[in-house]
Amino acid sequence: MATLRSLNVGLPKDVSWHDRTVYTGVFKAPVDGPRMVRRLNVDGDGQGDLGGHGGEQRAVLVYQLDSYAHWRRHFGRDDLTYGMFGENFTVDGLPDDEVCIGDRYRIGEAEFEVTQPRVTCYRVGLRMGEPELPSLLVAHHRPGFYLRVIKEGRVEAGDEIVRTRIGPEALSVADIDALLYLPDRDRSKLRRSLDIPALSPGWQQSFRELVDQYSAAPAAGLAPAPTLAPTAAWPGFRPLKVTAVVPESSTILSVCLQPEDGPGELPAAQPGQYLTLRIAAGLSPDGPPAVRSYSLSSAPGAAEYRISVKRDGLVSSYIHDHVAAGMTIEAAAPRGDFVLTDDASPVVLVSAGVGVTPVLAMLHALTTEQTSGMYSRPRPVWWIHVARDEAQQAFAGEASELLAALPLAHQRVFYTATGKRPTAAEFAELGLPADASAYICGPAGFMDEVQETLAGLGIARERIHTELFGALAAITPGITDHRAVPPHPPEGEPGSGPLITFARSGLSVPWSDQQASLLDLADACDVPTRWSCRTGVCHTCVTPLISGEVTYQPEPLEPPAAGQILPCCARPDGEVVLDL
Repeated sequence: MATLRSLNVGLPKDVSWHDRTVYTGVFKAPVDGPRMVRRLNVDGDGQGDLGGHGGEQRAVLVYQLDSYAHWRRHFGRDDLTYGMFGENFTVDGLPDDEVCIGDRYRIGEAEFEVTQPRVTCYRVGLRMGEPELPSLLVAHHRPGFYLRVIKEGRVEAGDEIVRTRIGPEALSVADIDALLYLPDRDRSKLRRSLDIPALSPGWQQSFRELVDQYSAAPAAGLAPAPTLAPTAAWPGFRPLKVTAVVPESSTILSVCLQPEDGPGELPAAQPGQYLTLRIAAGLSPDGPPAVRSYSLSSAPGAAEYRISVKRDGLVSSYIHDHVAAGMTIEAAAPRGDFVLTDDASPVVLVSAGVGVTPVLAMLHALTTEQTSGMYSRPRPVWWIHVARDEAQQAFAGEASELLAALPLAHQRVFYTATGKRPTAAEFAELGLPADASAYICGPAGFMDEVQETLAGLGIARERIHTELFGALAAITPGITDHRAVPPHPPEGEPGSGPLITFARSGLSVPWSDQQASLLDLADACDVPTRWSCRTGVCHTCVTPLISGEVTYQPEPLEPPAAGQILPCCARPDGEVVLDL
């Protein structure tokens, strides 16, 4: 008979970690006597990050005495006390490879249902003083699991644990954990996981996405690791020759590029992708090359690449003032996931200023679709553009010609110098269909506003796509002392290792072996980052690798797709350029 050996609670608090402050409820301690377990919590307990822990589906965390013994042996420690793994219930019995999602248990006066494995998270490593623990919990198939409260009631240490119902599909906690985090997934188990009503909605969504990714794989057997990003057309940077420089407005010019050895077939970019340039000459005699990314405004499959650049900084000014036909510029292959979807849905293209460039490439693709007869019926297209005035509106004539070739095209242009901006009411007057796919590019505030407007008009958020050329919004769960400062070299003596370039942030710094990972270096530079486990499990930090190679320590449990890396456990093997 399984038994509740310890009941542990703890309220969230601020703790110091890597010179930052983390608000966390991972510090639990045993309590004597009974406690009331309610729908969201044990009385006296709390969670610091409700995005990853707590809530109705994760009200109570369970960990096992057998796993305590396992980790004592693994780490050679004798100081592990109840609650150290952040669990509310320390139990004797209920191993992860036997307990199934959907099982129900009665403990004391309360009844519970198993909903999911523990979400792998850096904070359990913080609590234990073992940074690699999030990865080890998964690799050793000992994650622990969450319970939903079916019936509220009092529980206390010493209560027997009685199974009252067996979950459907007989998929254990360890099975489900491996399906999400480990490679070589069993396709039949993936499908069966979708038939477990008790599985928490977030995990169900993840498994639905995996099933969709594997839909083209063989009908049975083990599923390969999913490909989450297309492979770049060439590795690193290659020289491209400037064939023309063309003014497009008073502030924007285009640079046309082709292979250095003359006209030849360039790999076709997807409509909406960008080129990353590395420019060394003329910027700083002693500094590193500048790396910047610019959208392709040319038609996919054109004989030349065309990027369009607004004068708004040191590098763009250099391009405006010094780049000329005949020069050579190093460029990485086209990349980016802000691309036109391959379906027959109506399309809404919204841009402001130089944000016109990627949606112009999409407009080229739409006219190619129309002339080729790809779809049986023309796609309705709406083109909404905002410019300061007519002099600063780039590609006005080109866009009008392309729209004229589309039988169901609608065009609206707004000039802010005359006080004209697209309002929610004006968007509503356009009659945009709810099944449209929308693509928005421009300043961050503009994109946020338009995104909310389109969602308010009934377009599903998953069909609204935005392109941001600066750093992506950070994901740093639990960190409370966010520093709103521009990216900068790390404090202290500069490193002596290879040059690390954060392309979106416009920062290049030498590597120092004092840093444990590229993610640690980015954090030291206040480069916005996105992470959760910090040990190569969750893939939250996955980042396109523009140039260079890395090694891993620890090795990620599942490698990222080709052309991407996990900075949380990666170290550079030579110079590296990251899309961060």
